[in-house]
Amino acid sequence: MRKVICILATGLLFISVSCKGEKKDEAKPEAEKTTEKATTTDEKVKKVKFALTSKSDSDVTGNVVFVEKYGIVTMTALMEGLTPGKHAIHIHAKADCSSPDGKSTGGHWNPTAQPHGKWGAATGYHKGDIGNFDADDKGNGTITFQTDQWCIGCDDDTKNIIGKAIIVHQGTDDLTSQPSGAAGARVSCGGIIQ
Repeated sequence: MRKVICILATGLLFISVSCKGEKKDEAKPEAEKTTEKATTTDEKVKKVKFALTSKSDSDVTGNVVFVEKYGIVTMTALMEGLTPGKHAIHIHAKADCSSPDGKSTGGHWNPTAQPHGKWGAATGYHKGDIGNFDADDKGNGTITFQTDQWCIGCDDDTKNIIGKAIIVHQGTDDLTSQPSGAAGARVSCGGIIQ
């Protein structure tokens, strides 16, 4: 009788250990699924970061970051070396900052052939008409701009900012003068390149 009890106890122990092993194997694929979901979510975020270099004998430099998340692009630009006061910032047509005056970038990025104006104006505006920002007494300026009318590397030529440039101007965009807002010299430039 003792032999039978020992055999049954050993069998139950074996079954118990086997079942625990199966539960561990089942848990492993679940953890892998969680990791895949996190990766998929991260792929929806696109980012481009680049430096701004001085143009037109200025000392204006800085950094720009574009982040696209769920169809919204946020631009954050930090600049230094500016004269205190208001300055214009635009997206220009070409990511070519090779000329000393920044004019190698061409005119404002305007893929929908609209007149220059204030962003969102019913009378029209360029997709590159970001607007004005303030530089403080030390010559530092910051601007954050957000829109669903841009994208980073998509197939829509009327929204894709890759291959364009950021230009910071010496003066203020009056938001009406054609075709550029009479914002003055191009004092800093950076190509939007992935």
